[in-house]
Amino acid sequence: MQQRKLGKSDPLTVSAIGLGCMGMTPIYGPPDPEDCQQTLRRAIELGVTFVDTSDAYGAGKNEELVGRAIKSIRDKVTLATKFGNIRLADGTPSVNGRPEYVLEACDASLKRLGVDVIDLFYVHRIDPDVPIEDTIGAMAKLKQQGKIRHLGLSEAGTQTIRRAHAAHPITALQTEYSLFTREVEAEILPTCRELGIGFVGYCPFGRGILTGTIKSLDSLSENDRRRAMPRYQDGNLSHNLALMAPLERLAGEHGLTAAQVALAWVLSRGKDVVSIPGTTKISHLAENIRALSASIGQDALDGLGAAISAADVVGTRYPAGQMARVGI
Repeated sequence: MQQRKLGKSDPLTVSAIGLGCMGMTPIYGPPDPEDCQQTLRRAIELGVTFVDTSDAYGAGKNEELVGRAIKSIRDKVTLATKFGNIRLADGTPSVNGRPEYVLEACDASLKRLGVDVIDLFYVHRIDPDVPIEDTIGAMAKLKQQGKIRHLGLSEAGTQTIRRAHAAHPITALQTEYSLFTREVEAEILPTCRELGIGFVGYCPFGRGILTGTIKSLDSLSENDRRRAMPRYQDGNLSHNLALMAPLERLAGEHGLTAAQVALAWVLSRGKDVVSIPGTTKISHLAENIRALSASIGQDALDGLGAAISAADVVGTRYPAGQMARVGI
């Protein structure tokens, strides 16, 4: 497996393709826990050693599942988790970046994961009511205590990234990045490169649309969260699927799946870019890995990016309430 380096001031070497574990707890329908654990362990065997979870996924149950799966192979895993994306007692989504909460959240994640140290600890969502320097200061304390190794941010805005990095070197920023979601190219990616911060892109398949396997809402189970996402609603899905023609054409020319080409495009954006596609199936895992060896020229991938305009995609990537908590 190809390795890539995240960050310069405090670098972390990870597999170019990681494994996003969010879907291993119910969000896109009910997954099979045993299938998920087998997929996770197989990923490690195949060299996908960068594993990403969060305390927000399944209210901690995702971390517990990951912890069980890696218990006997912890030394082979670069483990990332996140904190700060919370729900209040009444179920209302919120954020928490208070220093005291940072310390509590880390201890809780360590316990659920069954590990002594977290390799990469992210602020999942930025708390606008807490100076980022205070949140980062608490994370730096965790690093001094040996509970975490590297600091990360998720879905942060440019000024927050700069302030956080000034307080303590940030190893990686995690933000959605795909052919359909490219807002980061304007300011976020250039800022990361200027500061020497690695970039971890999630949802390289646009939550499934870019795989070419979803043709209508009928493809989704009734309790699939994507039914509530704007890009899937009303006539948006059919419009967005029509934008895939250049992707499907390039895939057909190279004997690849649309998903493989979509992933290869993300990975071609720079050696400082890592992608963490999620899957619960070993077959999909193997398909994703083959994207690294896809023999598509850089010019063809650049041309694909030009042929598909993210500005033509209809619908925001999250519902309004969630969109309000990104880019802070």
